[in-house]
Parts: sequence; C-alpha cells; structure tokens
Amino acid sequence: MVEAADIVVVGGGPVGAALALALADSGFAPVVLESRDPDVAIGDPRPLALSYGSRLILERLGAWEGLAPATPIASIHVSQQGGFGRVALAAAEARLPALGYVVDYARLHAALAQALISRVPRAIAGARVTAIRPGHDAATVQFTLGSAANAIAAKLVVVADGGALQDLASTRKVDYQQTAVVATVASELPHRNVAFERFTAGGPLALLPCGDDLALIWTANPGRAQDLSGLPASDFLRRLHEDFGDRLGAFTAVGARSLFPLTLKYASDVALSRTALIGNAAQTLHPVAGQGFNLGLRDAWELAGEIVRASPEAIGSTEMLAAYRARRRIDRRGGIWFTDSLVRLFSNDIAPLSAARGIALALLGCLPPARDFVARRMIFGARG
Repeated sequence: MVEAADIVVVGGGPVGAALALALADSGFAPVVLESRDPDVAIGDPRPLALSYGSRLILERLGAWEGLAPATPIASIHVSQQGGFGRVALAAAEARLPALGYVVDYARLHAALAQALISRVPRAIAGARVTAIRPGHDAATVQFTLGSAANAIAAKLVVVADGGALQDLASTRKVDYQQTAVVATVASELPHRNVAFERFTAGGPLALLPCGDDLALIWTANPGRAQDLSGLPASDFLRRLHEDFGDRLGAFTAVGARSLFPLTLKYASDVALSRTALIGNAAQTLHPVAGQGFNLGLRDAWELAGEIVRASPEAIGSTEMLAAYRARRRIDRRGGIWFTDSLVRLFSNDIAPLSAARGIALALLGCLPPARDFVARRMIFGARG
C-alpha cells in the first residue's frame, strides 16, 4: 500500500531540516526521510560561516539559540599574496551587529536535528530512498526502512541531499583540482573577530574567528594539500605563516587536520516534475567567501514561502514550481558565478592578472558604496 502525503523532504540534514521546520506550523505536514541513523553522531569538522541573513532565518526557525556560543565576525579582511590591494568589510559600516558567525557543521546539524525531532512528527531516520518516480498528480518516493520496502506518493518531493539519486536531474560539474586542508589553529595575536580571506597562487586561504582560536580552510593542489596534512605541527605552522603573513603574528598550535576535495556541482534546473531541489542537491560550491550553506538555507526559506502562499491543490504544481525557479534564479546564479569567478581569477600567479586584481581590490577598498553592495549580497543574497 502506498501512503499519501502533501510534501516529502529527502534529506534531514541542515537544509532539509530547515525547510521542514519552516513548514511545521503552516498546516502542511512534511514527511522527512533521513538515511542516517539518529544515534550516530556527525563528526564533520568543517567550520561554517553563517551570514547575518542566515542567523535571521535560523532565529525564525527557533534553532539559533541551540548554536550558542557562535563566534561573531565583526569584519572581513581580503588580500592577495604577493600583490597590492586589500578590502576591509566591517559590520559597523553595514549597520549590522555582525557580518556573520562561525559554527562547526556538527553542532549546526545537531541543533537542527533536535528541533526537527521535537517539532516535525514524521521525521523518519534510517530511511534510504531508492527511487523517485514523477507522476501527473504526485511523485512516488520509494525507500527502505530496515529490511522493509516502503512508498509514499506526495504532491511535492523536495530533494535536499546532494548524495541522493544523483541521476535525478541533469548536473554540471567542475573539478577545481584543489583540496581544502581544514584545521583549528592558534595565533600569537588575538583575531579580534576578524575573518581573513587571503588569495594565494594555489587557492584561497581563509582564517575564521572560532572562539579564541581560528578555523583554517587552506586550499592547495591535491599533492601539496596531502603533504601539508602530514607535516609535523611546527613545519605546518611555519608554512602557514609564509602563505598568510604577519597580521596575526606567529601561529602557535594546530589541531587535527582533515582534507576535502573541492568541486563545483550544480543542477541545470531546480524545479522538475513534482520535484524541487534545494541545498547541495541544487548546488555544491567552492568554500571561498563562505556562500554554499547560506545559499542553500535561502533555497529552503524561499521554497517554504512558495509552498505557504500556494493553495493546497497547487502544491507541487507546474505553476508553483515555476514560481520557485524564478524566485531563486538570480540569487542562485549569482552565488555560483561569484564563487567560481573568485577561484578562477585568484588561484594563479599570472603577473598581469595579479596587477588587475590589485587594482580591483584597491578600488573596492576605497569605494564605500561598492563595499556595501558586495557585503549585502554576501550577507542577504540577491535580495540584499
């Protein structure tokens, strides 16, 4: 027997959970299918830079307090190694209490998972989706739970899991031939809640304030990243100082190091027959400028808005999905273009490009309206 539902969300990670929480009090009863076992802790060490706009969404979802203490970002310093020009973006200049906040992925996942369990009755853990079959009036989601095969026919299926059913939509993929070395480091000088984005020939190097320490995302080609991850701590910290410079003095300690290959992957369309894509299922971005999760969270919030505005019989209709596609088009394309352009333009040491980058950074640094435009788009997306 096939169960019926208004909405099924495939993937109970942070973005899928955010959508379900946004709909929890709307009169719709989303069913969330999450493949992971609820008793297995998420050990993902990656730091997340949440924009101030994402904080506002998480507050509306009732999940922000569970992330305390999140480290505020008071300003962002952008520079390039071996070249002139720099940009400083400040929360005070943007008339905001913070440009963003740094949390670790595992804590964000735990906070949203707890909110999901308490507010969404049909959040099913251990459900492994095997197929999504679109139909005229509904899409059927087939999944296994333990050894049992199950199926739900839903007016709308939302795919939030980037690893699920990758052949569902046509996708484009770019392998940047870069790997991120992720770790926590300590510095001689206090970070003063400044986030640093340093462009090097091998790729961007980010240092984010995280408590009293700094979260490091250091991009390099795969061979160098592998070498860096295996260096003794003293040699690793010396190499980091060589690439970053003296703004934080010497680096004094480093925690466990992890490696993450970096690619750009995005679906050609986020609205299919009775199906919508959000978060990593819609796009997976390079971590430069910290846009990926913030873009995915806006996907969930905007889709929830379209669902709530639609009449019950219009849920999952061609018209509703077209409205979602149109609403996300500019923000999504802008986020993909912005991060991809930064990687391509700054991950090299070509002299003419270095000079052009320096001029661009210098001009941006001395033009307050331009800085405000960039900051607000990074914080609030295309509608900033």
